[in-house]
Amino acid sequence: MRCRRCPRLVEWRERVAREKRAAFREESYWGRPVPAFGDPNPRLLVVGLAPAAHGANRTGRMFTGDRSGDWLYRALHRAGFANRSESTHRDDGLELTDVVVTAAVRCAPPGNRPAPAERDACAPWLDAELGLLDGLRAIVALGGFAYVQTLRVLAERGVEVPRPRVPFGHGVEVSLPASGPGRRARTLLGSYHPSQQNTFTGRLTEEMFDSVWRRARELVDSRGSSVPT
Repeated sequence: MRCRRCPRLVEWRERVAREKRAAFREESYWGRPVPAFGDPNPRLLVVGLAPAAHGANRTGRMFTGDRSGDWLYRALHRAGFANRSESTHRDDGLELTDVVVTAAVRCAPPGNRPAPAERDACAPWLDAELGLLDGLRAIVALGGFAYVQTLRVLAERGVEVPRPRVPFGHGVEVSLPASGPGRRARTLLGSYHPSQQNTFTGRLTEEMFDSVWRRARELVDSRGSSVPT
């Protein structure tokens, strides 16, 4: 990915890659937009906020090399979606089954706060993924930003999302009708983001996080038929 659509994000991701953090000064940073990672034919899609400056912006793989990723991949491993519980770099042997991990914004934003124009500029990437992933049965949105953006992109694709919008909350579920012939109805699950702000304060515990992935596993393994429109 070589997108340079958002000048502020381009400047930040490349500056971080040049200046580096002392702990990673010997490493070559990715410093570019970060692509989705996982099974090419998933039944579950995970949508995060954006790459971390010294996590995915360094390693080039979503949720890899930072504490949020530690939480995510441990949970995916416990739920049977990952072959290992750690994600440290692109060649560490991690493989995902039935799930792909992406983000609402593909470049690291300063302060983890994308501007509305940057969010909108990145929306076509999520839209394209949703258009390609015919077998999806569930989507997990990590945090309110990803939750709202996922619903926005789905609505723009013509999916009938509830109005008024169901408020974000940990464990919230939104039923989504099938968006085309041969496609299945899907469920959007909300989860608090496994950021240090949430995990260090106890707002998100591992049991709370695991409950979302247990529910995702139930939805993925359900045998409901496709619902043509």
